[in-house]
Amino acid sequence: MGICYLIGAGDFGDGEPVKKPGDCIIAVDAGYRYCRERNLEADLVVGDFDSLGSRPDHPHVLCLRPEKDETDMMVAIEEGIRRGYNRFVIYGGTGGRISHTLANVQVMTDLAARGAEAILVGISCRMMILHNGEMCFGPENQGYLSIFCCGDRAVGVTEEGLKYSLDRVVLVKENPVGVSNEFAGKPSRVAVEEGTLLIVLESY
Repeated sequence: MGICYLIGAGDFGDGEPVKKPGDCIIAVDAGYRYCRERNLEADLVVGDFDSLGSRPDHPHVLCLRPEKDETDMMVAIEEGIRRGYNRFVIYGGTGGRISHTLANVQVMTDLAARGAEAILVGISCRMMILHNGEMCFGPENQGYLSIFCCGDRAVGVTEEGLKYSLDRVVLVKENPVGVSNEFAGKPSRVAVEEGTLLIVLESY
């Protein structure tokens, strides 16, 4: 299965989707504007369309009620899962209302616990969730790498090949000790034996 790209209405972030066979693009509410501006062919448009202002002229629309418990992005991701995807890349999911950025991070945490992968693309940054596993990076990576505990505790946290190292330490949500590490021009990795980490990559 390919990648499910989700296009939200926040800051679009760096780059844009390169749709390949097997991939899917879901526009989320006013994210449909980004699709039209960038000539991205959306397979589906999801939303209550309070941000877009009207129901889009598209052959495949999932129209939601404004009064609901889930965000439009949550519904769009569930639709991607229903279609068989377990790899997601979110554009337009940062900036704007900080509440929606945080909601997207929480949705990514849920995806990781279910064995799916997600990347949240912002301006000069990318966010990912690591749950009970490891994530490796090549020597070409530059900039800052920060990690944050997403639960009460993250046990056995290791950072190797970065400017600062950690060796199987315990992180807690009350202490941001993992902020602002740096790539060092060599292969590196982050691992957690038990728990969930938010990983934030930022350019200089």
